[in-house]
Amino acid sequence: MHRSYRVLALLALALALAATACGRTYGVTTPGGERGGTIGLAMPTKSSERWIADGNNMAKQFEALGYKADLQYGDNVVENQVSQIENMITKGDKLLVVAAIDATSLTNVLQQAADANIKVISYDRLIRGSKNVDYYATFDNFKVGVLQGSYIVDKLGLKAGKGPFNIELFAGSPDDNNAGFFFRGAMSVLQPYIDKGRLKVKSGQTKFAQVATLRWDGGLAQSRMDNLLSKAYTTESVDAVLSPYDGISIGILSALKGVGYGSGSKALPIVTGQDAELASVKSILAGEQTQTVYKDTRELAKIAVRMGDAVLTGGKPPVNDTKQYDNGARVVPAYLLQPVSVDKGNYKVLLDTGYYTAAQLR
Repeated sequence: MHRSYRVLALLALALALAATACGRTYGVTTPGGERGGTIGLAMPTKSSERWIADGNNMAKQFEALGYKADLQYGDNVVENQVSQIENMITKGDKLLVVAAIDATSLTNVLQQAADANIKVISYDRLIRGSKNVDYYATFDNFKVGVLQGSYIVDKLGLKAGKGPFNIELFAGSPDDNNAGFFFRGAMSVLQPYIDKGRLKVKSGQTKFAQVATLRWDGGLAQSRMDNLLSKAYTTESVDAVLSPYDGISIGILSALKGVGYGSGSKALPIVTGQDAELASVKSILAGEQTQTVYKDTRELAKIAVRMGDAVLTGGKPPVNDTKQYDNGARVVPAYLLQPVSVDKGNYKVLLDTGYYTAAQLR
C-alpha cells in the first residue's frame, strides 16, 4: 500500500476507535444487538408522587436488564426538559423515554434525536407535532374519563330518574394531550344529562378551554373553585365536581371545606380524581374525596421498558392500538393499559395488587 494511503487508513481507524471509546455511538443498535448503554428517562416533575414512582420503576427495570438509566426531572419547566433531552442526545444515550411537560414543545429536540438515530418512546403523555415519536405507552385515557363520568351518574342516581343536580367541571392541562381524552370521555357520559337539564352547570363553564387547569396545578384549581362557589353557589349547593386528577381534587376539596362543606349538615359533593395518589386514597377513606382512577404505573413502566428493550435488541415492541393516537404528524403505535375506578367500597384492590400497604393507608 502506498505510504499516504496507509497513513490515511490508520488515521481513520484511530478516529473510529476514539469515537467508540467516548461512547458517541448515538443510539445505533443493530437488530439482535446486545443490551447495554444508557437510556434517557425525561420525566416532567417531582411535585407529583406518581412521576417519581414512574421514573424510579423504569430506571430499576432497565438497569435489571443491563442498561444504565439517565433519569432527569424537568420541574414542570419546558426549557429544563428540552435542555435535559439535548444533553442526553449529546452524551449518546441509546433511547429516550419522555413524559412531556408541554406536548408541543419538543419537535426540534426530537429531530436532533432522530438525526442521531435515537428512538423515542412517548410515556403516558403523547408528544404532539413530531414525526419522530416511535411508540407510545399509556392507559386507555378516554376510558379514564368515562369511569369518572359514570361514577357521578351512578352515585347521583341519574339513571333512576333522580335530579336535577348541580355539577361543576374541571379538566387537566391544555398542553397535555391526555387532558382532552379524559374530558371527552367524561363528557360523553355527562353531556346527555346536561342537555336534559338533569345536571346543571350553574357557572355556565362547560367547554374544555373554560375548565382546563394549567400544569394540573391544585392551587389553580382551588382558586377557581373558590370563585365558582362565591359567584354561583351563594344560595344553592354543588352536588358533584368532575375532577380529572387527585392533585386537582385536593385543591377543590380545600375550597369546599373553606366555605363549610363537610361540616354540620352541609355534605361534601361527589368529587372524582385520578392516579390513586396516597393523599387522595386517605381522603377517600376519610369520607372526603369520593373516587379516584387507579392506573398501575408499575405496569406502565414495564410496558415502556419492554418497548425500549425490543427496539434496541431487534425484538417486536408490544402494541395494541395503531389507530387512535394521531399526534398531528403521524399515528403513533401505542400500548394501552386498562384503568380501574376506586372508591371506599373497593379500595382494597390497591392492597391486593401491592400498590400500597395497609400501614401506608393508616
